[in-house]
Amino acid sequence: MTMRELYIGLMSGTSLDGVDAVVVAIDEHKIELIEHDEYPFPTELRKSILDICTGQATNLPIVGQIDHLLGKLYAKAVHRLLKKAKLLPSAIRAIGNHGQTVFHQPQGNEPFTIQLGDNNLISALTGIDTIADFRRLDMAVGGQGAPLVPAFHQYLFALRDSTTVILNIGGIANVSVIPTTHDVTGYDTGPGNMLMDAWCEMHTGSRFDKNGAWAASGEVDSTLLRKLMSDPYLQALPPKSTGREHYNLDWLQQQLAGNEAPQDVQRTLCEFTAQSIANAISIHKQGDECELLVCGGGANNSLLMQRLAALLPQWKVMLTSEKGISEDYMEAMAFAWLARQRVHNQPSNLPSVTGAKQSVSLGVIYPAIKDFS
Repeated sequence: MTMRELYIGLMSGTSLDGVDAVVVAIDEHKIELIEHDEYPFPTELRKSILDICTGQATNLPIVGQIDHLLGKLYAKAVHRLLKKAKLLPSAIRAIGNHGQTVFHQPQGNEPFTIQLGDNNLISALTGIDTIADFRRLDMAVGGQGAPLVPAFHQYLFALRDSTTVILNIGGIANVSVIPTTHDVTGYDTGPGNMLMDAWCEMHTGSRFDKNGAWAASGEVDSTLLRKLMSDPYLQALPPKSTGREHYNLDWLQQQLAGNEAPQDVQRTLCEFTAQSIANAISIHKQGDECELLVCGGGANNSLLMQRLAALLPQWKVMLTSEKGISEDYMEAMAFAWLARQRVHNQPSNLPSVTGAKQSVSLGVIYPAIKDFS
């Protein structure tokens, strides 16, 4: 008999649009979303995180303050979620917290990744065991530390006679490929919403281009698109992962001639995201009923979804909700599942995805502090 337990998953990604928080019930074969919430970032904290992510000058006191403030923010998100779900902390087996990535450098002589958010504070302020720092053990055994969600996708989706690809379009786009003939693979394809969001906010003041409406008012700049598509990362072979340290406004400005209409740049960025994703997916086609299941914030961009469907005519493109998993909370659910794997000391990375030399149970356990005030 499998044990059904409640877990909380917390996810704040590269888009910096808030903390996704979920309560899920999990056993060995099934996960059920019980409650969800999105807790916003305070404006000043978001700006401070962006400054670090984009290479602005900083110092250890600032980094330490952000780490502390994020720990408190995640704890507040947990308390609000529990209130919404009408649950006591004692009902939750553990929290799985992704933390806020501020730098990810898996290549070179000293590979490292940094996620901020003091998990000691989370466990103390919530009274719930907290599991975090999921990426560095995978890197310690030779992996990229990302992407980690493909292991969860393997748990969710069974093998079929045709390829299934799960595409998460957050700030960065990443895929999990469930083929018919060999191991699950997965990697970051390149930018998801990150460049579109940054360009949109700079020119319109809005953090994102709702439904791709502003992009739809422009035209694709073919010269700019060719430059973007020539980025070496897109040609690199997996395992590979990337982030804001590579794809950012400074990188984009270097590609521009300087006389482009802002709405044309936005349209071109949407096309860049769509084509880089489609190129990464099309090579994995096996069988006649291939499915592309889309989740993440980009799933709400209707122009981007239209372009993916047009670029992948031999694939059935749909939202993950059509398979019973919320497209908005897939990643938060994944980190709740990763927490469960750690609690039960079960493997949670896929060497075929990250390049690690072996399977390990990821995450560090921060035990609950009971009756802390």
